[in-house]
Amino acid sequence: MTSGPQSEPRWLTDEEQQTWQAYMHASTLLEDHLDRQLQRDAGMPHTYYVLLVLLERAPRRQMRMTELARSAKITRSRLSHAVSRLEKHGWVQREDCASDKRGQNAVLTDEGYKVLSQSAPGHVDAVRNAIFNRLSDEQVRQLGEICRVIANGLQPERGDADLPWQR
Repeated sequence: MTSGPQSEPRWLTDEEQQTWQAYMHASTLLEDHLDRQLQRDAGMPHTYYVLLVLLERAPRRQMRMTELARSAKITRSRLSHAVSRLEKHGWVQREDCASDKRGQNAVLTDEGYKVLSQSAPGHVDAVRNAIFNRLSDEQVRQLGEICRVIANGLQPERGDADLPWQR
């Protein structure tokens, strides 16, 4: 720790502050909108839908629990709770990992695939109405580019133990 004077923070400009507040407002509203749509139409929160999608896209519709937590960007304990709830619905099952006796895989069941297939059209419609129908083609391109730049800049190093999915 240095004993010299600390430099003044580089505060956000008025435009940056307005942009930040608009982003926060929009992202909160969007997450709430998608969560309510999925609760209403499929009886599940958005987080569970994301887990089902990740499993559906994985080889053999299965993924190690640690990799699923990393992909979903959630803690392992939150994932364990979510998978337990999905197991109760019969949408996911856990299996021991053949290559590592300590590990477990989450596997999307046929029933989970059916629920995902039935809920996907309504979810896609909610996303389209909330985002893409409101933007021009150029704005869609810009939004994608901006999100990729932000995500790439925030993408953590593999060994960062403070990451939620490492806990």
